[in-house]
Amino acid sequence: MVRLYVDHPLHPGQPVPLSRDQSHYLFGVMRMKEGDDLLVFNGQDGEFRCTVSAVHKKDGILTAVEQTRPLQMPPDLWLLFAPIKKQRTDFIVEKAAEMGAARIMPVQTDHTNSERIRQDRLQAHAVEAAEQCGGTYVPEVTDLAKLDTVLDGWPEDRQLVFCDEATVGLQQALSGGVGKWAILIGPEGGFSQRERDRLTSLPFVHIISLGPRILRADTAAVAAITLWQQALGDW
Repeated sequence: MVRLYVDHPLHPGQPVPLSRDQSHYLFGVMRMKEGDDLLVFNGQDGEFRCTVSAVHKKDGILTAVEQTRPLQMPPDLWLLFAPIKKQRTDFIVEKAAEMGAARIMPVQTDHTNSERIRQDRLQAHAVEAAEQCGGTYVPEVTDLAKLDTVLDGWPEDRQLVFCDEATVGLQQALSGGVGKWAILIGPEGGFSQRERDRLTSLPFVHIISLGPRILRADTAAVAAITLWQQALGDW
């Protein structure tokens, strides 16, 4: 069944207006018509079965019928990563949304290749990933910020996993237990020595190795989230 994310409250009997793009997708691409059912979620009220109640050329209206799934929140895990090439950055955002990251934060490091991103486009990729993988929550994709600025304002109660070549094993590194965590993936050129020195000096940082092979940034993101989810997440 078609799944759609909407930025609108969902309650039984609630009318749900559609944007022009959503209407084009449902009625022009998926060929839906009045009376057809689809699944809708908004990241707050869970998933609802909705019925198409009005079809127009540029818009339409759904009616929420019943909740099919409650809201399922992901673990309190942030993913910080240095943007790379466009398609591979898209891949990181999509996989992070699928795998249960609660927030996705592009950061600019000393060796980051890209100095700008399209935050709205990356947020749309996160929405599409949630639609396709059955999620009821869409992680926020923040705008690009300097890593130093992010670290300056880092919350004291959140642990940070720094993925770099190291001898520390994963289980030892994640000895802080379940709670608020974040994962930091570096750029293709790696972290600078200055960044390594600062990260290793911070009390909330845990250094882990992702194995004996050097991974591409997008592969490293998937590997790190997988390891964290298995050790401390909801898998």
